[in-house]
Amino acid sequence: MKTRFLLVFLCIALLSSCDTAEINNNLIDVSFAESASDKALDGRLLLMLSTNNEKEPRFQINSGLTTQLIFGVDVENMKAGDEISFDDSVFGFPYASLRDVPQGEYYVQALLHTYETFNLETGHTVKLPMDNGEGQQWNRSPGNVYNEPFKITIGDNGIQDLKISMDKVIPPIEEAEDTKWIKHIKIKSEKLSKFWGRDMYLGAHILLPKGFDENPEAKYPLMVFQGHFPSDFGGFRTTPPDPDTKPEFSSRFNVEGYNIIQQQEAYDFYKRWNEPDFPRFLIIEIQHPTPYYDDSYAVNSASQGPYGDAITYELIPHIEKEFRGMGEGWSRFLYGGSTGGWEALAVQVKYPEEYNGCFAACPDPIDFRAYCLTNIYEDKNAYYYESDHKKLEVPAHRDYLGQISSTIKDENHLELVLGTKSRSGQQWDIWEATYSPQNNEGYPERIWDKKTGEINPEVAAYWKENFDLRHILERDWDKLGDNLKGKIHIYCGDMDNYYLNNAVYLMEDFLEQTTDPYYDGEVLYGDRAEHCWNGDPELPNHITRMRYNSMYVPKIMKRIAESAPAGADLRSWRYQ
Repeated sequence: MKTRFLLVFLCIALLSSCDTAEINNNLIDVSFAESASDKALDGRLLLMLSTNNEKEPRFQINSGLTTQLIFGVDVENMKAGDEISFDDSVFGFPYASLRDVPQGEYYVQALLHTYETFNLETGHTVKLPMDNGEGQQWNRSPGNVYNEPFKITIGDNGIQDLKISMDKVIPPIEEAEDTKWIKHIKIKSEKLSKFWGRDMYLGAHILLPKGFDENPEAKYPLMVFQGHFPSDFGGFRTTPPDPDTKPEFSSRFNVEGYNIIQQQEAYDFYKRWNEPDFPRFLIIEIQHPTPYYDDSYAVNSASQGPYGDAITYELIPHIEKEFRGMGEGWSRFLYGGSTGGWEALAVQVKYPEEYNGCFAACPDPIDFRAYCLTNIYEDKNAYYYESDHKKLEVPAHRDYLGQISSTIKDENHLELVLGTKSRSGQQWDIWEATYSPQNNEGYPERIWDKKTGEINPEVAAYWKENFDLRHILERDWDKLGDNLKGKIHIYCGDMDNYYLNNAVYLMEDFLEQTTDPYYDGEVLYGDRAEHCWNGDPELPNHITRMRYNSMYVPKIMKRIAESAPAGADLRSWRYQ
């Protein structure tokens, strides 16, 4: 009996030691040099492996078919010389564990995405990666610490006793300089500073109309181009394309020499901007940095604070005062695509009297029954279709032929590697940071479990009442309708890469049923058009996406003529 017991015990011990050996088959220690920082750092430590050296591994991470490998851990109070270990228990993408990485030669690189501490007005203390002028891009954010990649070989025994020392720091980004045509401003937002417990700033790039200095009596309508984090005002160029420019192929649009086409389009817009019949406007591109993404989604939210109020009641009036804007709701217009499309529509809905029309192209989901391919109110899981016997992942990205390159699980698992607690700085996490209530730590509540995809119906109900734009319009049309009549314009390709057209269909169904008043706007679709089709049925998407600043002007002028109040200034800004 004792012998049998001893044998059982030895078997259990042997199995346990095998499990332990399997868990720790790989071991990589990462530290940073004192030359990189003499301070203790918080953040997300990322380990990357690449099978090629065409670019540094940090520039080859994505959710598509071309991605390389990445693993991540949270660190707090990490000091120079402290070693943080990566073993097989660390979560990664596209391989969940280092033990799954195939044998072969790899280029290895580590990067520490640094966090700052915020003492929020809500009483919470959170650690987040503040934007440093780059538009919340972890792989090029100034102050982040990293190392030059070097080659390693993974053999039968995995990776053992590899040490990486990060000794480089990403340098600051130079701010754009003013020109005759383009000015730049940055203001401290009192509303945001109060919420975040530290100074927070909003900025904008302003394109001035022809004759701005020569016509000091003129006041101008304002066109707000919503979008991501522009480094400068884009698509405006005062010289023809550079004759020595080497043509570059765009794989996204399958177009040769797309870089030259971009230069030509920017120069053509400059010429159009100066033509005698072109209306004189102010056009602005806003920078509203946030720790969660490259912009805030331009609305008030529980985890990000009052960005909507700060932009509409602080930034916009400041710009109009400095650059002679009219400063009235009838003279302000919103447009943009994708994130900017959602923002244009959401800001118009949330501030119906402060703006006189929105042109929302390929907007992010505007009806959460079609949150891309998920109905967050009825589906139980966002990653898999419901089935008793089959496990089929829900797609996230397609081309115009329907070919799929990533799934919702792929994109969310990559985000989970890049940052826990909605801190990845990526798409699904900013939707949570915008739409969700705060959890008890001060971070956004998860709409679904990031690993499993299981949807939280209580969070979904909060999203519905606060940020489901179709639901809000339907619920409140008796209050909003009179102030939104003629102001809503939505455009989307019917083969949008992210399935955003599905929510537009649902929004159109509601808008076409409106009465007292009828919404009196437009919803248009591009046949087989991908992201981000913006309303021109004649030209290809790769051209029209560069014409936001001019393509809606005729509709804006028509709207002004129809809706400007009696006595409004319709002349001072129409000089030639």
